[in-house]
Amino acid sequence: MSRFRLQPSPSQERALLEHCGHARFLWNLAVEQHAHWQPGRKAAPGYAEQCRELTQARADNPWLAAGSVMVQQQALRDFAQAMANFFGRTHRRPTWRRRGRSEGFRIVGVTPGDLRRVSRKVGEVRVPKVGWVRFRWSRAVSNGVKSYRVTRDRAGRWHVAFAVVPEPIPAPGTDAAVGVDRGVVVSAALSTGELLSAPTLRRPEKTRLLRLHRKLARAQRGSNRRGKVKAAIAKLRARETDRRKDWVEKTSTRLAREFDVIAVEDLKIATMTRSAKGTVDAPGRRVRQKAGLNRGILANGWGQLVTRLGQKAPGRVVKVDPRLTSQRCSACGVVAREARESQIPAFRRGGCQSGEGEVRSG
Repeated sequence: MSRFRLQPSPSQERALLEHCGHARFLWNLAVEQHAHWQPGRKAAPGYAEQCRELTQARADNPWLAAGSVMVQQQALRDFAQAMANFFGRTHRRPTWRRRGRSEGFRIVGVTPGDLRRVSRKVGEVRVPKVGWVRFRWSRAVSNGVKSYRVTRDRAGRWHVAFAVVPEPIPAPGTDAAVGVDRGVVVSAALSTGELLSAPTLRRPEKTRLLRLHRKLARAQRGSNRRGKVKAAIAKLRARETDRRKDWVEKTSTRLAREFDVIAVEDLKIATMTRSAKGTVDAPGRRVRQKAGLNRGILANGWGQLVTRLGQKAPGRVVKVDPRLTSQRCSACGVVAREARESQIPAFRRGGCQSGEGEVRSG
């Protein structure tokens, strides 16, 4: 998927926000319809029935009829696909969308005439009922683009992503294999001994972020000051996210080019980052420490790295059962609870038969 930075004018930005609002409104209506459905009762309305209801709603509500029917119908089609993925046990159940989060809409049926290049670094895409919107042409756009998605992040930045199927990276053919152990202090430790760390905010940026959070705590809810502080925090968070994504792309591309087989632990990240606060009757223990661990796991891009490796090197990523991987010697196979980095010398004297093994996950 090729993603570019949009540069809409103020009037175009207002029109894009209206499209986002209509798509979010219809998505939430579809979520509400399915939220009250229970097995054994009348089936929840599908895409065809929802489109008929949309036609009636556009006739009764001029504000909805002023929007693009293409954007609105595609929002319902995306929800139907999300429900199909949920029943297929490949994705979670679709949830509510909030204003300011998950803002965006999708356009399908793009023709070559809907995309043009103005200069070396500027291109334009045609959006229904908005017109030609400029974007920064930072990379090549693949031929055969059939759809695109317009999004707005919390920092107020607009992006357009053209849906294309990228070509997988060919294997080097050297029969080289590598194990990748993901951690919190070190993002990725390779079996070659190399340690890779995902970039984060620099020390001055972290200090500024802390000050902004303090200002946010003192700001009155609903005030303009609070909105400005939230926007400043969102910009810092977006900068951190961009750096992490860039690191994931470069690291996954490098591993796919240098190794024929890439082994990773089959970690259940959603379960590992679940909150430990518990319930009112059974509160959790060390909740703040667990929350810090969850933030550390998510900040290192564990899931993004494995996802991009699977897309760039299909069939060459091997997921290993993580049980006992940090306690097993690679040479003799002895498993011991003492087999940790700080305990390896003592472990080798007492348990490892060869003295040449090494305990390393992945």
